[in-house]
Amino acid sequence: MFQTFLKHYLELPSKGTSIVCLGGGVGTAQILKGLRRYPYDLTAVVSMADDGGSAGRLRRAFLVPPPGDIVNCLAALSEEESILKELFVYRFSGKRYGKDTDLGGQKLGNLIFVALANIYKGNIEKAFEEFSKIISSKGRVLPATTGNVNIWARTTKGSKVYGEENIDLGRYNGGCTLSQVYLDPPQAKAYKPTIESLKNADIVLVGPGDLFSTVLPVIIVPEIKKVLKNSKTRRIFIVNIANKPYETANFKVSDYLSTLKKHLGGDYFDTIIVNTNQKPKMPPKINYQYVIYDKENLCIYEGKIIEGNYVNSHYPLYHDSDKIAQAISKL
Repeated sequence: MFQTFLKHYLELPSKGTSIVCLGGGVGTAQILKGLRRYPYDLTAVVSMADDGGSAGRLRRAFLVPPPGDIVNCLAALSEEESILKELFVYRFSGKRYGKDTDLGGQKLGNLIFVALANIYKGNIEKAFEEFSKIISSKGRVLPATTGNVNIWARTTKGSKVYGEENIDLGRYNGGCTLSQVYLDPPQAKAYKPTIESLKNADIVLVGPGDLFSTVLPVIIVPEIKKVLKNSKTRRIFIVNIANKPYETANFKVSDYLSTLKKHLGGDYFDTIIVNTNQKPKMPPKINYQYVIYDKENLCIYEGKIIEGNYVNSHYPLYHDSDKIAQAISKL
């Protein structure tokens, strides 16, 4: 009662719920957009193995961490409602897969991050900090790893696919399905503040996002994997709304969960969020399909699965930021 008195009459600040989101890409950004409206202490942890598109070009040209997911997540966390936010996500016309030093296809926010990294003479942590201040970010975005890290995958037929870009674009035999993804080097070092944030988290969210090229490359980092497995905090996995044509073609909910189990060595999620509204039509001219909710194969997860309408009705590839944030807040 005394603490309640202090809180209401002396207005002492209460500790906000700490949520760490592991993943990156558009999926994580959609979740952050909704959660930033709540009084949470938010941290996003993103993969540093991206070697494709405009971010990969900057990585090779300027020897900096790939800034794409960093910028996307910081923009999603931003409370800035002016033209400044639009400037950060503005992309110059041109090919995203052009020459490494070409301006065309680059996002302005990515270029600003590279400039900050150079200004602070390679002090990436300082560059993150200053970038967050500029964009008025309500939360932090941290790299999963330090140093130069890449990924490779093995298909169900035993073929090897090297590099995030090749995995992402399906540059392997069309009839093959991905089985497992690996880090190069295997014992890649985790970023220390990332491990600290995980140990202090009240909730850890994994997904949604490209399973093999975005989500798994974060959670299989040895130190992150160890903390995730041993954590006593609530661990939530958000199943994708739709399947990517190459990475997870025809995947069911059970396939996502079995893939996680294979990579982590066990079932470690307390809560699994599954979208059940598949009425909105997918955008034309893309080959995305809804993830099938095969309830009959999920008996071992009884009591852990939360069903609901979480789809973005205007663009059903993604989760609706507000709907998913409300679901998480109820937990």
